[in-house]
Amino acid sequence: MSDVRHVLVLPDRGAAEEVVEALRERFGLDEEPQVVRDALAGEDDAEDAQWLVVLRDERERLDPVALDEFAGEWEGWREEP
Repeated sequence: MSDVRHVLVLPDRGAAEEVVEALRERFGLDEEPQVVRDALAGEDDAEDAQWLVVLRDERERLDPVALDEFAGEWEGWREEP
């Protein structure tokens, strides 16, 4: 198995949490995605943070283009590795 990961970047925590729920339903994930707060450089305010949803894809079955389009539904994107 490989250690493929996908990172979805979302504008806020609410969107990230909604994405986690929707990912399970739409893509039938085997493993719970991780939600991580990513503060922008030099910013302490929670408003100046992006939220990341990290998905492990060991079987390499998730389509990167489909994930990017999916994240776009919440004004986010898939970060290229």
